[in-house]
Amino acid sequence: MRTLDPQSLPQHVDRLYRAAWALCGSREDALDLVQETFANVLARPRRMTGDDELHYLMGALRKTFLMSRRTASRRPRTGPELDTVHVPDPSPAARPERAIEVSEAYAAIARLPQDFRLALVAVDVVGLSYRQAAKLLGVREATVTSRLHRARSRVARDLSGEIAPGGEQTRAGGILSGERAK
Repeated sequence: MRTLDPQSLPQHVDRLYRAAWALCGSREDALDLVQETFANVLARPRRMTGDDELHYLMGALRKTFLMSRRTASRRPRTGPELDTVHVPDPSPAARPERAIEVSEAYAAIARLPQDFRLALVAVDVVGLSYRQAAKLLGVREATVTSRLHRARSRVARDLSGEIAPGGEQTRAGGILSGERAK
């Protein structure tokens, strides 16, 4: 067992931010999630069993995300939701088409069911191996593999606007994959 070194946390900020953005679907929520995760981790000394700090921090990020979702689900919603307002990403001014593509991809990932989204974020966004993702999510590697395949297929269909098998439509029809057309 060893103690988590607070000085090593800045090297993981970018990967955690990308994972948080994919989980939350918005940049602002992702920034808040990473900040809250670091606040939780730095609040008291943490002991880790392995050498992989990123694996530990991804677990902390996931737990913080799930706790914030549970807390938010218990609060009543009033008035218009800010999540429905689309604000373009101002930072990549040199390549605005790239910013739109990235924003659409993260939005498609955020619309995935939670199990698929967590597997996709762990492997494709953060860069964990299938084995590390399986350990983090508490499932077998084969489960991670099948969830990744389904998640990637849904994101691809969502981004292309194609009609999915079984009469499901994606973004183009206004019905997200996973919901049946009526």
